[in-house]
Formats: sequence, structure tokens, C-alpha cells
Amino acid sequence: MYEFAIAWEWLAFAVRWLHVVTAIAWIGSSFYFIALDLGLVKRDHLPAGVYGEEWQVHGGGFYHIQKYLVAPASMPEHLTWFKWEAYTTWLSGFALLCVVYYGGADLFLIDRHVLDVDQWQAIGLSLASLGVGWVLYDLLCKSPLGKNTWGLMAFLYVVLVAMAWGYTQIFTGRAAFLHLGAFTATIMSANVFFIIIPNQKIVVADLIAGRTPDPKLGAQAKQRSLHNNYLTLPVIFFMLSNHYPLAFGTAYNWIIAALVFLMGVTIRHWFNTTHARKGRPLWTWMVTTVLFIVIMWLSTVQKPVSEDEVSVAPVYQRFAADAHFPAVKDIVASRCSMCHAAEPVWDGVARAPKSVKLESDAEIAAHAREIYLQAGRAHAMPPGNITEVSAEERALLVAWYESSVSGESSQ
Repeated sequence: MYEFAIAWEWLAFAVRWLHVVTAIAWIGSSFYFIALDLGLVKRDHLPAGVYGEEWQVHGGGFYHIQKYLVAPASMPEHLTWFKWEAYTTWLSGFALLCVVYYGGADLFLIDRHVLDVDQWQAIGLSLASLGVGWVLYDLLCKSPLGKNTWGLMAFLYVVLVAMAWGYTQIFTGRAAFLHLGAFTATIMSANVFFIIIPNQKIVVADLIAGRTPDPKLGAQAKQRSLHNNYLTLPVIFFMLSNHYPLAFGTAYNWIIAALVFLMGVTIRHWFNTTHARKGRPLWTWMVTTVLFIVIMWLSTVQKPVSEDEVSVAPVYQRFAADAHFPAVKDIVASRCSMCHAAEPVWDGVARAPKSVKLESDAEIAAHAREIYLQAGRAHAMPPGNITEVSAEERALLVAWYESSVSGESSQ
């Protein structure tokens, strides 16, 4: 069974790689078309129905691009659809959520000092929140409020802040940020799947049938595309945040999340305004910098530690009860805890890396799998073997984990 941990780790890596590759494709095409749309120039000589055009140069060649506000008079022979980038990004992201957070729910998803629930309950809350989020968002867009694009976005911001707070009341800080990203990404992908692509297919069908397409379909799709544009950067932040505990592991993590959404708006506003040739609003970078400084300040406030957090959770008791544990505890104390501590003593390390603390029996037992993989089977920890962990000590870490998992504890 301990070999399963290695296979599972490689599976997580493979799915993460796929997720990153597809996300690059989706975000790249999305940003390109937003910039293209904003940079279109209207000229008198344009054909009927053409909204604007743009000349671009790339890869040693010139491109002449024209946009029809609704659709051309007849269907072109070749038509490229941009949809699988979005679909595959969401599917791979959901697969990664299952592998890392559902498969490792006791460690990464559930914080029993925040909400004591079973694994199936935590997973159920996760799934429900993603589905309900899309339904609520879609209803808002189709309500009278949806006619006011900026009013709708302001209301959606309030919803996102409420979700940020709510997630921190249910899951670990790391899982809360990841779910906030998944919640937002689900809305973005669903926009493509349920609104943007279907509307475009209706337009194509109308053209084939000789009917005049409804301009409302294009306007609706453009509104959803605008939302996706402003939500992209925060989603990227939340997906990367699991590597930075100063973002998710602090007392005011939900306020940090709220400010990240604002930073996404200010940054995209600069690019959108610049691409539209309406000037360069440098004030957006000033606001972004101020917001980031506030985030850094908020990250200095640490969460109080409750007394019951020092006890070993039942699911990890087998690691603390193993015969190898006393020796493992000595290794961790001498080789790891100078960095992985509430107050690290290693020069240049202000906070425990990835917020992983290894000072108590409970903390060591809870991170048995990570110790096994990173310091036992691999030599990733400590970096550069700076504390000189010996081969014998690494072998002991491996023996501890494998005997705990197999239930064959021996000296």
C-alpha cells in the first residue's frame, strides 16, 4: 500500500501538468481575443456587417482580421471553435481537486478545528458549492440586474467575498482558497459551455437556414466573456496560492481573497484600456500596489492555536504509535523543526515552509506521507540536504511510514 502513495503522487503531478497546459491554452486565447476585440478599428471601407478590423504582425507574417458584430452573410468554409481549451481546463482541474483534496481529505480538505465533519460530508459540501455557485450566478445574469453590467459585477463581487468567508469556515485555509478558485473557474467554464458556445451555434444554425441571427445572443455571450476576462487573474492567484501559506494560512485569509479580486480588476482594467487605445491609466498600478501592500500586512497576523490541536487525530494515530516513531521524532527535531516551526530559528526563514510545522507528535504524524515522500523516498527535503540527513536516517523515515501503513511495526 505504501507504493500507492508514490503512484498517487505521480498521478497528481500528471493531472496538474495537464491542467496547467490546458489553462495556458484557454487563458492565452481568451486574453488574445479580448485584446483583439478592444483593438478593432472602424473604417469606412469595411464590408457590410463588419464591426472593425485590425492588422497584426507575428512570426514573420501579417494578419488581416475583421470582426462581424453578428455574423457574415454566409457561412465560411472553415470555422475554428474555441471551446475545448475551457472544457479541458475545467475537467482537468476537477480531476486534480479529486486526486489531491478528495483523495487526501483528512489532510488537505478538512480542518477539524474549523468544522468537524466526515470525509463524505466535506466532499459533498465542496461539490454542492460549485454547482450552487453557477446556478446563482446564471440566475443573477438573467435577472433585471443583469441588464446593468457593472452593477451586476459589483453584486457578484459581494457574492465572491461572502463565499471567501464561507469557505474559510468549512475547510482548511489552503482548501478554502483552492475552492474559491474552483468556484470562480466553474462559473467561467459554464459560461462557455452553457451560454457562449450555444449562442454561437444558434447563430450558425440561423445562417445555414437563411435566417437573420438575433443580436441579443452575441450581446449575452459578450457579457459573460467580459466577466471571464475580469475573473481570470484572481483564479490564477488562488490556484497558485497553495504554495504560499502567507496567503491562505493567516487569520484574515478571506479578506486577502477579497482584495485579490480587486487586484484582478485593476490589472485587467489597465490592459483593457490600453488595448482599446484609450490611454494608459497608471493609477490602476498604484491601486494594485497599495492593495498588495495591505495583503502583505494582513498576512503578518497569525491564527491563534487552540490547545486541542496538539492531540493526534485518530486517523494519524497509527503513525504516532509505530515503534519507529520515537527515533523519527528525534530525526525531525534535529533535521527539520528548525524551519518547520511556529517560530523558525533558521536564518532567512521567517515562516514555516508551506505552513507545515513539525514540532509536536500530532504535526509529525499528520504529515507522515509528506515526510515519507520528500525526505524518505526522495531527497527534496531538506533543500540541498543542508541539515545533513544521513542515508540511515532517510531509511528509517521510509521504514516508519511503510510499517505504519502495512501495520507490521517492528524495531
